[in-house]
Amino acid sequence: LKQLKKKVDVLTLSATPIPRTLNMSLLGMRDMSVIETPPRDRLAINTQVVQFSEGVIRSAIELELSRNGQIFFIHNRVESIEAIAALIQKSVPNARIAIGHGQMNEKEMEQVMLDFIDYKYDVLVATTIIENGIDIPRANTIIINRADNYGLSQLYQLRGRVGRSNRRAYAYLLIASELELTPIARRRLSAIREFSDLGAGFRLAALDLELRGAGNILGGQQSGHLDALGFDLYTKMLERTIAELRGDEIADETSVSINLGIDVSIPKEYIAEASQRLRTYKRISSAESEDALMQIHAEIEDRYGRIPRSVENLFEYGRLRKVAEEMHIVQIDRSKEGFAVKLSETASVSPEKLMEYLGDNPAASFSPNGILRIAADADDSIRSVRNLLETIRS
Repeated sequence: LKQLKKKVDVLTLSATPIPRTLNMSLLGMRDMSVIETPPRDRLAINTQVVQFSEGVIRSAIELELSRNGQIFFIHNRVESIEAIAALIQKSVPNARIAIGHGQMNEKEMEQVMLDFIDYKYDVLVATTIIENGIDIPRANTIIINRADNYGLSQLYQLRGRVGRSNRRAYAYLLIASELELTPIARRRLSAIREFSDLGAGFRLAALDLELRGAGNILGGQQSGHLDALGFDLYTKMLERTIAELRGDEIADETSVSINLGIDVSIPKEYIAEASQRLRTYKRISSAESEDALMQIHAEIEDRYGRIPRSVENLFEYGRLRKVAEEMHIVQIDRSKEGFAVKLSETASVSPEKLMEYLGDNPAASFSPNGILRIAADADDSIRSVRNLLETIRS
């Protein structure tokens, strides 16, 4: 659409936006409105995670049949779908059962759906082909086999096939065993069960973004976490580009290169989830004041426990970068001899304070090309450089 007409306005509607789309909205690349008002008389879907058993399946189907309702049974394996249908028929002999999947020809599949809509069948055993575009008010129970194999948004979409009238609907998420669940699958199932109230789609999409990652804005990946961490630079470039496209005034910034040769990472052992580590990196790198950094520091310590040295270094690194940017410092390097601080032509440095510092520190030197060389305590290198910059600041 944008290639046809660059200035066309596009309205996208989604119950659960994919991670990349949601992230683009959260970054400000798209405007976003959240609709949380459900249709009149709509009820929340009763969602249960249960272990697969014939007894559970029989009880769920018989309960819906007693209300003269219909049932979706989702089994996403075409090669064994007839065996599952036979198992259901054996468990509930009086149920009228149909089968639908993507390998059927179009007319045959259409006839199955029309017959199900006309109430010629009680149970439709199908693959995820019925995930979208199905609205059958009489169908108010859905059973999803091996629910642990589905994504969060997909479970939400499938569950949305029922509960489309003023009757209470039920969703049964069948799993093989609680012990076989991966940590991610356990979180997905816990979330879909917890967020069963009306209008919970946005919260589920936000969790899906956290679990799967934001994907690639410039490429084809709709989800996934960053592998390499030029995250500070990436975030700044993205925010600057968005501001330029909006026509906002862009402040002139000095890019600072800081190479101190010390660990400023967040260990996996301290914050296990990649998404949380990335979020913490971004919060620290974009903090605008000392108060903001102190608040982030307190929150992290309260949530994850005593802060390791490398993370403390990261906070000091953030403070140093902020001061260096404000003073228009171009580069800060560390070597065996000490530190080299390169000043830009517009650096906010007081000549008087600089000369006074050089007089008090004979080991320090200042070259005609704007490089200040100093010796510093290796145990606290970041703070040493920051203290120096504060000393000579105009």
